[in-house]
Amino acid sequence: MNARVRLPVHTDQHAPSYYAASANRRIDYPPLAGEELADVCIVGGGFSGLNTAIELAQRGLSVALLEARQIGWGASGRNGGQLIRGVGHGVEQFEPVIGAEGVRALKLMGLEAVEIVRQRVEQFAIDCDLTWGYCDLANRPRDLEGFAADKAELESLGYRHELRLVQPGEMRSVVGSDRYVGGLIDMGSGHLHPLNLALGEAAAAASLGVRLFEHSTVTRIDYGAEVKVHTAHGHVRAKTLVLGCNAYLNNLNPALGGKVLPAGSYVIATEPLSRELAHELLPQNMAVCDQRVALDYYRLSADHRLLFGGACHYSGRDPADIETYMRPKMLKVFPQLEHVRVDFQWGGMIGIGANRLPQIGRLADQPNVYFAQAYSGHGLNATHLAGKLLAEAISGQQCHGFDIFAKVPHMTFPGGRYLRSPLLALGMAWYRLKEAVGVV
Repeated sequence: MNARVRLPVHTDQHAPSYYAASANRRIDYPPLAGEELADVCIVGGGFSGLNTAIELAQRGLSVALLEARQIGWGASGRNGGQLIRGVGHGVEQFEPVIGAEGVRALKLMGLEAVEIVRQRVEQFAIDCDLTWGYCDLANRPRDLEGFAADKAELESLGYRHELRLVQPGEMRSVVGSDRYVGGLIDMGSGHLHPLNLALGEAAAAASLGVRLFEHSTVTRIDYGAEVKVHTAHGHVRAKTLVLGCNAYLNNLNPALGGKVLPAGSYVIATEPLSRELAHELLPQNMAVCDQRVALDYYRLSADHRLLFGGACHYSGRDPADIETYMRPKMLKVFPQLEHVRVDFQWGGMIGIGANRLPQIGRLADQPNVYFAQAYSGHGLNATHLAGKLLAEAISGQQCHGFDIFAKVPHMTFPGGRYLRSPLLALGMAWYRLKEAVGVV
């Protein structure tokens, strides 16, 4: 399948990505028809919904999950596949709200999140090309100084995986490019095939008794002590509702939707490379990411393609041709790929919050309605953490982690549904300009 032919964004089929072309299982769940009763109804069949469902089912609750299109259709099945420690950006900013211990807890949960993925893959024997090894790439000397501080902090938190600073003269051992001045290797982070992970987690949820329904767009929600969630051909009645739609919440709940900005992110995948060329590009088969505002992230697939992503767009408009947009960025890093063919190009929406901390909590006016969204580029691990925290809170367990996230306030983006993206695009353009002249 060649992604030069792009499917329209409204299609119910998976994006024409390398992931869809290399999915290792096909699953089909029926649309909702008639009435279903459940302890919990979950809206959204991505990592947030799937992992909340698994965690709830393991605690003995009955769950019905509604997905508007197909399992993993959104960011969960399209992302760069980078499994990186941490949640949020600069979590020290939240100390006035959650205290120093709360900040420390957020940092520890950012490490736990990756371990939840590791355990999920092992427990259910999910074949998703999970590979350990990641490197943060320094664009400037002061980035490398920051990595040294990151390393020291991780060690103070008891991080159990290997961390190693990479000096300028050693960078060719990590990446075959002269673009970087150092790095921080983290052997507790890595990369995987995200769609195969999502499909494996859906199968795991079903094995635990979760009822999954695809092609079941929610049209209306009746709130109350019992929620009633409507689709075109049926409804679910449940004691508790979880909204796990992230950037694809649309107008289902305007109050929540105003706190998350859908932003486009894009990936291209080359033809399979020779083992020699693949080794030249990424000698240790690590996932990597640079430190710029308009960051590059890339890695190798199991069949030796380079998957190169980035170019976060806040304008709400996709590039007319993703390959034409992304290929020059790839060649700046790897000019040796000038004559290599690009086989796949795709994009999707990630959810950005104003403070870049995942939004995990419950509605103030509807205490039986929970939500998780706005992972701001850390979704692969943070969604799995969110599922655990939501399940703890819903099942009545001690939920210290959930309470910490729920205490943090989240701003509604100004400008309403149609203006907030252009306004933020202007702000990000200004930030990139400052970066270009060395102000940030």
